[in-house]
This record gives sequence, C-alpha cells and structure tokens, in this order.
Amino acid sequence: MTSPQRLTTAMAATTVMLVTTLYGAATTAHADDNPSVPPGTEATATAPVEVDPNDPDLKLPEGATLAEAKVLDIKQVVEEESGDERREDTNADVKFALQAEVLFPKDSAKLNGEAKARIAAIAKEIETQKATKIRVFGFTDNLGSSAHGDVLSKQRATAVEDILKSELNDPNITYEVRGYGEQYPIASNTTEASRKKNRRVEVSFPRSED
Repeated sequence: MTSPQRLTTAMAATTVMLVTTLYGAATTAHADDNPSVPPGTEATATAPVEVDPNDPDLKLPEGATLAEAKVLDIKQVVEEESGDERREDTNADVKFALQAEVLFPKDSAKLNGEAKARIAAIAKEIETQKATKIRVFGFTDNLGSSAHGDVLSKQRATAVEDILKSELNDPNITYEVRGYGEQYPIASNTTEASRKKNRRVEVSFPRSED
C-alpha cells in the first residue's frame, strides 16, 4: 500500500472510531453548523478520546500530523405524521417543537384544551433528563406586521412556560423565554402548509449526563 493510500485508510479509520465510540451505529446525519437555529440552542460536542498523531498504527507519512479531532453531532428527529409535534435529540440537547394550531386558537395566545396534556408530556421528559435550564421560544409566520408577530410569539411562549412551571413546580429550574416572531423560519413561508410549520413554540433543554 502506498503512503497516500495508508493515510486515507488511517483518516477513515479515525473517523469511524470517533463516530462509533460516541453513538454506535449512526442513524441520522446532521450538518455541523446550522445558522437558522435561534441563539443559545447550538449543539456542543467534545471528543471522547484523544488521538495521538504519533501513533505508529496510524501509518502517517514521516513528518505528517493529524488535524484536530472533530466529533460529528448526530441529530435524531421524530415527527408526528400530522406535523403537530416534533422531537429532536442531539448528544447535547432535547428539543420539542409544537405547532401553534395544536396549542392556540388563530391569532391568540390563550391555550386550548389539548395544550396542557401536550405540555405536561414535555414536562415529564424534562424531569427524566433532570434539566434545570429550559428555553421556551415562540415563532410565527411572515403574515401580518413583524411587530405583531414578535408580541404574539412572546405571549405564546410565556403561556407554555406557565404550564411547565405549574407541572414541574421546581424553584431550581430557570427559564429563558423569547418571542422571535417571523425570525428563524424552518420552512419557506410561500404556502399555507409551510407557514404552518413556522408557527410554533419550541421547548429545549440539556440532556442528562447520566
């Protein structure tokens, strides 16, 4: 085997080793950087083991060194067929996204009858993960004025926060509540179906380290 071939084989083996160590068989790929996510929700990751660039088993050409190890952030997404609720799991966080229609009447921040049960289920997962820092972010589509969307999305996020506080009843938990209006869309806003995806409330929190 020539030196370039040995180097390619070594780099491939290193990448497989890192991904397998962290996650076993990777099931879902995810880009490293997503500029569309709200500030403060970016996933973080660190290498589980140090890689010795001088290890003879890597068979690097003389004088060559390895680049710094980079851990891939794997995201698993589970979404209801209706699209009403979506759960995203990464190595660092859990995030639930609830479409506004399953929580509120049109252009309203008053929770409907179905909303409490859905939010209570999220509270159970927060307890399971032993999370003490919770983000509740509201979003709207691009219809209407931007100012109205900002206010409505914040009011909706606050309404969800109130139910979480009631369900969890834990003074040690802190909440970050924001209304982003039409910012950070996850769909195009060109059709009603895409605008429906953008009208949402997201609840995210760190995964347990246990």
